[in-house]
Amino acid sequence: MAMFQEAYFQDPEAAREQLEGTLWPDGPVCPHCGCTGNTTRLQGAKHRPGVHKCNDCKRQFTVTVGTVFERSHIKLHIWFQAVYLLCSSKKGMSAHQMHRMLGVSYETAWFMAHRIREAMDEGDFPEQLGGVGETVEVDETYCGTIPGATMYRGGHHKNKVVSLVERNGEARSFHVDRVNGATLRPMLAEHIAADTRIMTDEAYWYKWLPKDSHFTVNHLAKEYARDDVTTNTVEGFFATFKRGLNGTYHHISSDHLGSYLNEFDFRYNTRKLTDMDRTRLALKGIAGKRLTYHDC
Repeated sequence: MAMFQEAYFQDPEAAREQLEGTLWPDGPVCPHCGCTGNTTRLQGAKHRPGVHKCNDCKRQFTVTVGTVFERSHIKLHIWFQAVYLLCSSKKGMSAHQMHRMLGVSYETAWFMAHRIREAMDEGDFPEQLGGVGETVEVDETYCGTIPGATMYRGGHHKNKVVSLVERNGEARSFHVDRVNGATLRPMLAEHIAADTRIMTDEAYWYKWLPKDSHFTVNHLAKEYARDDVTTNTVEGFFATFKRGLNGTYHHISSDHLGSYLNEFDFRYNTRKLTDMDRTRLALKGIAGKRLTYHDC
């Protein structure tokens, strides 16, 4: 395929060198003690390529130690292909499709995809959304079925997702147990800056928001926009997520829903980047993270 013509998509050593340049722009960093500038590359027949020794803690390491790629038997250039595929597919890529394209088993492709989603997880957010003069749209959606839940009218038996989307900015999505004021108050206080214009529909669980900064549209009256008051941005995000869920993944378990939300948030938040730049950013996210098959 044309997108895989680069050497790091075809050769594991070229992929390793590319990953070293991505994770170690200023030289090797020991994942065991954090030492920089005092490591030695081990060469010779007794050592496989890419092995380094830390002269402080005396331990050996490669660029994949301390990352989601650690202890993987998949060749590194295949990992690069997998990351690119998941980063460049707007509505995601199923494990079945990945296993056919990469030539690995379905179980391996499934585990690889979850490790890549772990790399996409942005973790703690350093900054709040919005601010003076900015707008954040908030909405909720329902998907799948909670295991063991009694099915009846309404969304009580479904998984609940709340998303905060800043116009021309980022999206943050959360899998929550309940959609109510008790859940939303601390979430919005933590992730949305003061003096932000917050836009929602007229659901009762948003009634507590300050009237001077809270604007609503009445969907029951088929009102979807009034001047610049609308929730079309967050609903557009949900549209992509639902198309990925229904058309690509078909079913997402409650236990893994948060990981898939990380995936869709990541692609949305990097939508202005090229597919390759998005791939490089995801590769940077592998550092300092581990995910075992048992933990999936």
